[in-house]
Amino acid sequence: MGEKTMQKVVLVTGGGAGIGLGISQAFLAAGYQLVVVQRSALPEVLATNPQVGYFALDLSQQDFAGLVEYVTNRYGRLDALVNNAGFMQEQPMGYLQRDDWDRMLSVNVTTPVFLTQALQPLLMASKGAVVHIGSIEGLASNPQHVAYCASKGAVHSITQAMAVDLGQYDIRCNAIAPGWIRSTLSDTYINAQDDVEGAWQGLHKMHPAGRVGEPLDIGQAAVFLASPQASFITGQILVVDGGRTAKLPLPF
Repeated sequence: MGEKTMQKVVLVTGGGAGIGLGISQAFLAAGYQLVVVQRSALPEVLATNPQVGYFALDLSQQDFAGLVEYVTNRYGRLDALVNNAGFMQEQPMGYLQRDDWDRMLSVNVTTPVFLTQALQPLLMASKGAVVHIGSIEGLASNPQHVAYCASKGAVHSITQAMAVDLGQYDIRCNAIAPGWIRSTLSDTYINAQDDVEGAWQGLHKMHPAGRVGEPLDIGQAAVFLASPQASFITGQILVVDGGRTAKLPLPF
């Protein structure tokens, strides 16, 4: 068994890319030791950091015994769990495939539930915090996103239910609903439009904040929700979208 740490420890699923990387970097900046759980290898920026541990796992398999043993033996504690890993697939009504539906609900909903359950004893010992990553698509919808919206709406619901059940153990549970967050995929989509400059201007105009989000925006919100400053916040869905969902659209 390794020497137990006095530093706070956070586990982030899918913490090596996109929003997950922003979450990982925010917790590192806040002084946490970080455990990243995902199938793919870590990016160099995390792999070379001595404060970062890595556990390779296909999260769709939902067998967490080895992960629990790893965290227990290496760190002896867990102060925060961020269930970030998930995926999106576009299929309109009339073309939904049952296998795709089942896989999305499994990874986006079932995995966070049973991973939290598996790590519950460690979180109880630390009076820790759970943060789920939902989406504004758990509140409204884009076209062809029936399965994705269903999964993120479920994430918001399990957040509230977990807060109720885990409160007796002094574990808080909240969710973040990100809006448009920059990524390689989203930038490629905008840059492929016929009028690229107009597309970016229109996208920024949708947001009262005047810009789209960055992964670190979500990371900083997650650090806050896991911190003592949020000790009276549980069962909440924090929308981090630059005001996009607060703004009613106009036809001109």
